[in-house]
Amino acid sequence: MFSQIWPNLTDRQAEQFAQLDALYRDWNSKINVISRKDIDALYTHHVLHSLAIARVLGFKPGTTIMDVGTGGGFPGIPLAILFPECQFLLVDSVQKKVRVASEVAQAIGLDNVECIWERVEQEKRTFDFVVSRGVMPLPDLVKLTRKNIDRHQRNALPNGWLILKGGDLRDELRPFRSLAELTPISELFDDEWFREKYVIYLPNH
Repeated sequence: MFSQIWPNLTDRQAEQFAQLDALYRDWNSKINVISRKDIDALYTHHVLHSLAIARVLGFKPGTTIMDVGTGGGFPGIPLAILFPECQFLLVDSVQKKVRVASEVAQAIGLDNVECIWERVEQEKRTFDFVVSRGVMPLPDLVKLTRKNIDRHQRNALPNGWLILKGGDLRDELRPFRSLAELTPISELFDDEWFREKYVIYLPNH
């Protein structure tokens, strides 16, 4: 699946993606981080969904990214596999979920990932981008993490937020007027499941 979309994957990256299925099945039997009916669709509903962000922006080497409310490691772990020369901080306020993300990252040898158990309000470091997958309303996320967006730009898009969301987003986007850019994921990947799911890009202005 991934080698067709990203033909330049290394053997190591392909193997890391391949290892995710068994690892998440094993951890999910101990700590329920993915719904039982969803685990069979891990690669579409979780891994590929996470990688929609990479179709909107290819992070340059050295980019720093914070994944807020990472749960079991999404979108952070798939993105960290795809961008091994970028640094990722995966944050969640639920300790057992952070443990799963940390153990999976360690098992596949991701040395560009740090997993931390904390509320994002406590995190003081700055990053080029904040990513997240529907963890809270966009205005709340922006308010909590604006302090974490670095001013120095290194990518094709200005620093800011890349968020995975679905459904009717008009109310959430209203405070940002014309700043937010929506990319329908159904235009990126050919699967019915991605209908009405989007990548929201919001620059830090």
